[in-house]
Amino acid sequence: MAKQQTSKRKQQDPNKKYRKLFWKIFAGGILVVFLLFLLASWGVFGSLPDETSLENPEKNLATEIISTDGKVLGKFYKENRTPVQYEELPKHLVEALIATEDARFYDHSGIDAKGTLRAFAFLGSRGGASTISQQLAKLFFTDRVSKSKLERAFQKIKEWIIATRLERRYTKEEIITMYFNEYDFVNEAIGIESAAHIYFNKAPKHLDLQESAILVGMFKNSSLYNPKRNPEGVRNRRNVVIGQMEKYGYITEAQKDSLQALPLKINFTPQGHDEGIATYFREYIRSFMHDWIKENPKTDGSNYNIYSDGLKIYTTIDSRMQRYAESAVDQHMRNLQKEFDLQNKKNKTAPFRHVTKEEIDKIINSAMRRSDRWRIMKNQGKSDKEIIKSFDVKKPMTIFSWSGNIDTTMTPRDSIRYYKRFLQSSLMSMTPQTGEVKAWVGGINYKFFKYDMVKKGKRQVGSTFKPFVYATAIDQMHMSPCDTLPNTQYTIEAGKYGLLKPWTPKNAGGSYGGMLTLKEALANSVNTVTARLIDRVGPRPVIELVKKMGIDTKDIPPAPSIALGTPDISLYELVGAYSTFANQGVHINPILVTQIEDKNGTVLYQNIPKTKDVISKEVAYVTLSLMEGVTQSGSGSRLRHTWRKDKVYKSVVTGYPYGFKNPIAGKTGTTQNNSDGWFMGIVPNLVTGVWVGGEDRSVHFGSIAYGQGATMALPIWALYMKKCYADKTLNVSDGNFKKPGKLTIETDCSKWKEDNNEEFEDEDFDEFE
Repeated sequence: MAKQQTSKRKQQDPNKKYRKLFWKIFAGGILVVFLLFLLASWGVFGSLPDETSLENPEKNLATEIISTDGKVLGKFYKENRTPVQYEELPKHLVEALIATEDARFYDHSGIDAKGTLRAFAFLGSRGGASTISQQLAKLFFTDRVSKSKLERAFQKIKEWIIATRLERRYTKEEIITMYFNEYDFVNEAIGIESAAHIYFNKAPKHLDLQESAILVGMFKNSSLYNPKRNPEGVRNRRNVVIGQMEKYGYITEAQKDSLQALPLKINFTPQGHDEGIATYFREYIRSFMHDWIKENPKTDGSNYNIYSDGLKIYTTIDSRMQRYAESAVDQHMRNLQKEFDLQNKKNKTAPFRHVTKEEIDKIINSAMRRSDRWRIMKNQGKSDKEIIKSFDVKKPMTIFSWSGNIDTTMTPRDSIRYYKRFLQSSLMSMTPQTGEVKAWVGGINYKFFKYDMVKKGKRQVGSTFKPFVYATAIDQMHMSPCDTLPNTQYTIEAGKYGLLKPWTPKNAGGSYGGMLTLKEALANSVNTVTARLIDRVGPRPVIELVKKMGIDTKDIPPAPSIALGTPDISLYELVGAYSTFANQGVHINPILVTQIEDKNGTVLYQNIPKTKDVISKEVAYVTLSLMEGVTQSGSGSRLRHTWRKDKVYKSVVTGYPYGFKNPIAGKTGTTQNNSDGWFMGIVPNLVTGVWVGGEDRSVHFGSIAYGQGATMALPIWALYMKKCYADKTLNVSDGNFKKPGKLTIETDCSKWKEDNNEEFEDEDFDEFE
C-alpha cells in the first residue's frame, strides 16, 4: 500500500527534478553574476576609477576667451568642451533626453532592472538597457570600446559598477549635466555648450524644442546623425525624439505633429581657430598665455595648460566693435583690391613696382625660405636643392580670393607670387582713458595670412609721426597752433645731429611760398615746417617723448629725418601713443586681458593699469586742436564731405561720402612710393588707427591719388566709426575734447589773427602727404 502511494506521488510530479535543476542554474547564475561584480569591483578585470577620479570626472576643458560684453570670442582646446550648469539647460532639452534615452531615469539607482531583463530576454531587439548613468560611466572611464564580445561584457560590468557609484555620489541633475557636458557631438563640438553654438550659434539656454530634439537625437550615434553630412537622417532622428516626448507626455500630439513637420534648420558656425571673430587677437592671447603660464605655476608647481584646464580669459575686446572693425576692413579692402588689380593689368612686374627681375627673384626666394613647406622639408632632412625643386611642382590647393576661396592646382612658387598681390590691413581701437583695446584686426584673413600687422608688424609711419614733433615744440617752446612759419625749403647743415651731408626735405606737392600757421602746416602735412620744428627742438627730445608714450625707440636714430616718419613703428605702439593726447597727457599701457580665472572661478590674474604722466593737459589739448585741423581742412577733410566731391574716392571707396560733423582729431600718413597708408583718428573716448599696405614695400599703387593714407586707410576708419556711432549702446562720444581749466596757449586762430600780428624771423616751410 505504501509503495503504491509513493509511486503515485512520483507520477503526480514528473517535472520536479527539472524545477530543481532550474533553480540550481538560476542560483548559480546569480552567484556567478555576484562573483563577477565582486571580482570587477576588486579590479580583477582591470582597474576601476579611484575616489578622486569619481570626484572630478570632467577632464580636458577648453579655455575660453571672453569679450568685455560677455561673448565667447574663441577657445583653446584639445577637446572643445566648456561645462554648463544644470540651470542653463532648458527644461525641454532635459525632457527630450529622458524620454529618448532613459524613461525610468528618476526611478533607478544607475541600473534599470526592468530594461536589463528585457534586453537579456529579447537579446536587445526591443531596445537596450543602458541608463544615462551607465552611458556617462562609459564616456568617462571607457577609453576604447572593445570589439570582442567577451571583453565588452567585462567593460559593461565595470560600467554598471561605476554607474551605481556615480548615482551614490551625485544627484540626478548633476548626472544629466555631466552627460550633456561630456558627449561628443562631432565637428569639434564636445559638450552641449559647444554643440549649441556650433550648430545653432546660440547658448544652450536659448535652444528651442526642435533644436533640443536634434541634439538629443545625436546621442544615439553622433557620427551617423551628423547635421553637416546627413541632414535627412538627422531630421528623421529628430522626429523620433519628438515622438518619444509625446509618448511620455511631455508634449501634446498636436505639438508633435507641428514640430515633426518643420524643416531642418542648422546654423553651422565652426569654432576652429581660423574661424570666427578676432582671430588675430586670439592668436595674440595664445602668445600672452604662453608667457603668463611660465611665470605663474600652479600651487603644486606644475604649469597650467590652456588646452585642457578650462581657464577663463577675460579681455577688453568688445565683440560688437570687433565685428564692426572686421566688417569695415572687409568692405574697403575688397573694393581697394579691385582697383589695385585693375591698375596692375599693364604692370609687367605686377604686383611689384620699381624693382628689377633679380630683385623680384630675391623677394620670392626669401618668402620660400620663410615658408612652412621649407621648414617641414628641412626638418625631414631634405637638401636645399630638393626643397627648391618642390616649389616648382604643381599641387592641388585652396587659395584665397575676395570672391570666395578657390580650389585649384598651381606650383607653390606661383602661389607665393599670387599672395603677394593682396594688399593687407590692420586696425586697432582703444579707450584712451582706461587703456582698454576694443577692437583688433591683424590682417584681411587669418586662415591665409597669419602675420599680425597690429603688434608684430612694424612699418614706416610717414606723417603720422609729425604730431609728436609738434607736441615737443608746444611743450618746450610754448608754441601755438596759430604761430606762423615760412613755407620755404629749409636745410639742416652737414655735421649737425650727425648728418654726413646737408638735409633739405621737399614738400610732397612741390609747392612753396607764403606763411603757414602750425595748424595749416600739420593739416596739409607740410614737410618744411616740420623740418624747422625738429631743428628747433632737436631729435632726441622727440625720441624721449615717444618713448614715454610707449613706442620702442631702440631702433630710432637721433636724426632729423625721423620728423617725416622714417621710423618703423607698430600700429599697437602708435595707437597707444596717440591715446596720450586724448587722455590729457597721461599714457596708459594698452590693456588686453583684465582677468584670468581657473575652472572653479578662482581669480589667478588681475590687470593693474600702468600709467605715466608724459605731457601737461594743456600740451595734450593744444596738440589735439592741431590735429582737428587735419579733418577740418586738411588731408582728412574727406570725412566731412556730404557729397561725392572726390572722383578718386567715388571710384574706390565704399561708403563715401561720410558726412561726419562731430569733433575729430586725426592724422593721415603716406610713406615713400605709397608703400604704406595710415590714418589715426581720435574722438574723446576712442582712438583708432588703421594701416594699409602690401606685404612687401614694392607692392603699392603707382600714384599718390590712390596710394595715400587718405584713400587707403581713412575709409576703414570712417566705416568703422559710422557703425560704432549707429550702435547707441556703445556710447562712443561725439562731443568736444575736454578743455583744461587753465589754457595759456591760444588755439582759436581766427581770434589770434585779430590780436597778434607778430611773425617769426627767417623761417621757411613745406608740405607732404
